[in-house]
Amino acid sequence: MTSRLTYRTLVVGTWLLASTASALATPCGTGSFEAWLDDFKKEAVAKGISQNAIQAGLAGVTQDKAILARDHSQQVFSQTFEQFSGRMVPPRMLRGSNMMKQYGSVLSRIEDAYGVPGEILVAIWGLETDFGVNTGKFPTMRSLATLAYDCRRSDMFKSEMMDALRIIERGDLAPQEMRGAWAGEIGQTQFMPSSYIKFAVDFDGNGKRDLLHNVPDVLASTANFLKSYGWKKGKDWEPGSENFAVLQQWNKSEVYTRTVGYFASQLAHAP
Repeated sequence: MTSRLTYRTLVVGTWLLASTASALATPCGTGSFEAWLDDFKKEAVAKGISQNAIQAGLAGVTQDKAILARDHSQQVFSQTFEQFSGRMVPPRMLRGSNMMKQYGSVLSRIEDAYGVPGEILVAIWGLETDFGVNTGKFPTMRSLATLAYDCRRSDMFKSEMMDALRIIERGDLAPQEMRGAWAGEIGQTQFMPSSYIKFAVDFDGNGKRDLLHNVPDVLASTANFLKSYGWKKGKDWEPGSENFAVLQQWNKSEVYTRTVGYFASQLAHAP
C-alpha cells in the first residue's frame, strides 16, 4: 500500500494548518524529541484534550527515522493512466464485483443518504487498501509525531496529532489499534485524522465511528467526504465533470482520479 501523500502531490498547500506553537515551546527539530513532545502535550491540554487521552495516545511514543527517510525520498507520481490503471484495476475487478454484491443493501442505503453510487466507493476502497486487507502497519501516533518534529510540515502534522488524540478521546479507536500508512493515514479508505474527525460517521449506529473494522462506517464516511465536497447525485464522473473535480479533492492526482472513475465504470457494468 502506498501512502496517499505520495499520490497527493499538491495536497499540502490545501490543508488547514494548526495555529502556531507558543514562543516558549521547543521549536521543531531542535533540542531533544522528548522535550518537544512534552511541550506538545502541554499544548494539547491547552486545546482542551484530556490528560487521559494524551497519556493513552502518546505513552512510549518515540521518533522513527525510517519515516523521515520515506518522507524525504518521495517522488512525484509519474505513472501514466494506462500504466497505473492497467496495474491496479484488473487484479481487483472480481473482488470488487463481489463486494458490490455482498454489501449491496448497505451501498444502496448509503447512496440514498449521500448520493454517492456504490461503485465509486468500492473503487476507492479497492485502490486504497485492497478492500481493507492492507491498511498499513505503522503506529499512527509515532508516524505523526516524527513528521511533526521534523520542520518541513511541522504545523500540519501537529494538527493531525491533535485530531488523532481526539479520535482516541471520543472512543472511536483505541491507541493500539491506530496503525496505518507511514504518513498517518488510517482506516480502510485511508483518512488522515483531520478527515476522520470531520467526515467519519457511525452508519450502523453502534456508537463508534470505526474506519478500521466496520465496513458500513468506512463506506458511508467515504461517501460523506465526497458529498461534503459537492458530489452531484445521478451525475457522471468523467474528466471535466463536477464529480471528477470532487474526486480530486480525495486525491489530487489526475491519473489516480481517472483510475477511480475507470474502475467504478467497470464495476457498474460487471455481471
